[in-house]
Amino acid sequence: MANTTVKPDVKILIIGAGFSGLGMAIKLREAGNEDFLIVEAASEVGGTWRDSKYPGAAVDVPSHLYSFSFEQTNWSRMFAKSEEIQQYIVDTADRHNLRPKIKFNTKIVEAKFDEANGLWEAKTAKGETMRARFVVSAIGPFAASNIPNIPGVKDFGGETVHTASWNPKLNLKGKRVAVVGSGASAIQVVPAIQPLVKELKVFQRTPSWIVPKADYEYSELEKLVYKYLPFTQKIRRGFIFGLTELLATAIVWDTPMTTLLEKVCKRVIDSKISDPELRRKVTPTYRLGRTRMLISNDWYPALAQSNVELIDHGVESVTKNGLVANGKEYPVDVIVWATGYKSPSQGFPFPLTGVGGRDLNSYWKSGAKGFKGVAIAGFPNLFTLMGPNTGPGHTSVLVYTEAQMEYARQAIEACEAKQIKSVTVSDERQDKFNEELYKKMKRTTWGAGGKSWYYTKDGLNTTLYPGFATEYVMSVRNFDLNDYQVKYA
Repeated sequence: MANTTVKPDVKILIIGAGFSGLGMAIKLREAGNEDFLIVEAASEVGGTWRDSKYPGAAVDVPSHLYSFSFEQTNWSRMFAKSEEIQQYIVDTADRHNLRPKIKFNTKIVEAKFDEANGLWEAKTAKGETMRARFVVSAIGPFAASNIPNIPGVKDFGGETVHTASWNPKLNLKGKRVAVVGSGASAIQVVPAIQPLVKELKVFQRTPSWIVPKADYEYSELEKLVYKYLPFTQKIRRGFIFGLTELLATAIVWDTPMTTLLEKVCKRVIDSKISDPELRRKVTPTYRLGRTRMLISNDWYPALAQSNVELIDHGVESVTKNGLVANGKEYPVDVIVWATGYKSPSQGFPFPLTGVGGRDLNSYWKSGAKGFKGVAIAGFPNLFTLMGPNTGPGHTSVLVYTEAQMEYARQAIEACEAKQIKSVTVSDERQDKFNEELYKKMKRTTWGAGGKSWYYTKDGLNTTLYPGFATEYVMSVRNFDLNDYQVKYA
């Protein structure tokens, strides 16, 4: 007979102490629930922003929107630098006295669901086992950096660094440097290091659509208004959110707004770059929205500098002395990998086993799938923040995660109130949800598939939500037990 007397060490285990994990903890505490523990692999809160220390790192969503709606602060500028974002996260954790609830330097390496007892068992790298009634995954999609599997990548004789794990002691002054990639981190790091280096080779597979960055430092008067009239911050946040929802009409769907925004981007290229060949290289030949739209004022001017060369070919191989692209070797002293993170569609960073031995990474082999981005069929009492198809293509991810935190909190409270042992969405309900989701996806810019990090190898977009953020928030506004299979205690 199964042992049914096993008790959890904690009711709710939150994995990750970044934005999502801390926000979930705050929401639980606001509801009077103190029986939770946050486990964090590092020694400090912050997640991606704790680790994003590369030169030029900054947020690409206005600061007032890239922050909790319930925790505004007096920002220094429209688009905060990474240091300020990280300080905001640290300050939020301290203001809410969350550190006693965080177990630092604790990396989860495996988790499995004990069906008999209705508990999750999470094992750490130190060999500990923690049992919890509920698990909230706040790992996020940017937990593991991605270095392409290129022939000879381990043969390079110089220094290498990834933007996601920058070495602050790295000296680039007077060196020949290669930056591999031309995405979100590359367009920030290239202008920052260009004045320092002797030569800069930028390897670009596909040019991005880039719009001007409306960035500026807030005046002392603005700061005083925000400080003494805090409701003005909420008004500003709401106004910015409204503008980003309008932006969705140009990014999520192919509309006349898309054409208008493309014209703006091309006009910027013409004004910043005089060389016709460089213009050709940086001008996308696909519709805006198919890949992530980027914002920058200094990317094009940096590429136009005399010590910079843009190679519009992917890296074919790495040698002891440099990189090979389009059959030509480019000798360099340092390689900067600005190649992003492993896609969320590639699964969890550790083995996760649900009902009947269902392994999540095998289950997601052909692409991540879930229910409303928060639950996954066959994985009871597990709630994911920033789960499948909840990424924004046009606004702040925190709009989505705040809604998910509230949904997960409601789910946990419903289970507690009704003495439910475990709750899981059925395969049938999840399949029906995704069928409707994919129909909506077909009508978006991403419906025909693609090759960016948005897509699986089969061209399925498992990353983004095919609609307005407001629409998603409304869809998870109320937790409904009728969507789930329930086992009572």
